[in-house]
Amino acid sequence: MASTSYEQFCPVAMAAEILCTRWTLIVMRELVVGATRFNDLRRGAPRMSPALLSQRLKALEAAGLVRRIRAGGGVRGSEYQLTDAGRAVRPIIEAMGEWGQRWIDSEVSLQNLDASLLMWDMRRNIDVRPMPSRRSTIQFHYAELPRQERDWWLLVEPDTGVDLCSVDPGFDVDLYFHTDLRTMTAIWMGFDSVRAAIDAGRLTLTGDRALKDSLQHWLCLSVFARTSKMAS
Repeated sequence: MASTSYEQFCPVAMAAEILCTRWTLIVMRELVVGATRFNDLRRGAPRMSPALLSQRLKALEAAGLVRRIRAGGGVRGSEYQLTDAGRAVRPIIEAMGEWGQRWIDSEVSLQNLDASLLMWDMRRNIDVRPMPSRRSTIQFHYAELPRQERDWWLLVEPDTGVDLCSVDPGFDVDLYFHTDLRTMTAIWMGFDSVRAAIDAGRLTLTGDRALKDSLQHWLCLSVFARTSKMAS
């Protein structure tokens, strides 16, 4: 059986043994942005099996980057919290994301479309402060996807936050996005803009005028969207 160790004293090699196994950096990315529950971690890594996620969390716990604690607030189950060593990985994650945004061709990135990951990332980056004081229901329709992946709803409650549904929650829709997944992903990553997509007929917005007018304030883009591409 091949060794999983580089067998080098170099700290780069030692760190790589912990962080560079498949999916580990993705799990760390989710923990760094605030996920603490197993199911939330799964939603941030939808193509990762539950068994592998559990395995990676145990490895991170053994390495001292994560601690598992009993969930608070009367909630059953466990939560995962970063230790000081785990929190120190944040700038590494951010630097890797910025490098990828700057140097990897956007056309290559947009070959890896994933509606569930996009919507989950959008859900945790909505700024509720410019939103109405009532609940707002925002529907995204990706016509080209299979029926079970085609429609998504963001439920914005200013007092409690944002929830994501892949099944119709039964509320009247305040703002409706009709687009394709590639266009919405490109907007989210800063490769495209809402105005350009509307002008080109790739995005249609229907519904509440105030929500449309304030879109640029509450639909915060990916944290990496501000990183400029390097000219080829």
